[in-house]
Amino acid sequence: MRTVKMSMNEAVIERARAVQQGSVPASEEKTAPALLPDQIEMVQESFRHVEPIAEAAAGLFYGRLFEIAPNLREMFPESLDEQGRKLMAVLGLVVKGLSKPETILPAVSELGRRHVGYGVTADQYTPVGEALLWTLGEGLGDAFTPEVEEAWASAYGLLSSVMIESANQAAA
Repeated sequence: MRTVKMSMNEAVIERARAVQQGSVPASEEKTAPALLPDQIEMVQESFRHVEPIAEAAAGLFYGRLFEIAPNLREMFPESLDEQGRKLMAVLGLVVKGLSKPETILPAVSELGRRHVGYGVTADQYTPVGEALLWTLGEGLGDAFTPEVEEAWASAYGLLSSVMIESANQAAA
């Protein structure tokens, strides 16, 4: 199953590139969901339960991130309050836009390019994804079913792939 999802994500990334370059007719842009519809629904529905606890979720996320990748701590300001608000705001926008990836992928690409300037490397996306999934599990409890976890993992895999590819292009 993982192999199928990887090839689906690769196809979505290729499609997103084509949309960004204008080589996909506008009539076709809206037919290329980044994830399966049920995965999009699971991610969006579960995030609705995270939004009311956004501040706590951001604290959990950064605590876990620095626990599993302490070397990343130096990349962030001492106080993480503002960073946590930014994280949750961006996450909220991306989650809401999953059903129309053509509306968010250009911003996700730009975010990847900006992260080059912060010194972020491709291998650092792995602990970020791990911390995100752990945080969601903590925040959602029993509602973080294996299916919801897989949906979030797929969404993060797609988005981080787009960011990494954009970062690589910016660094080249």
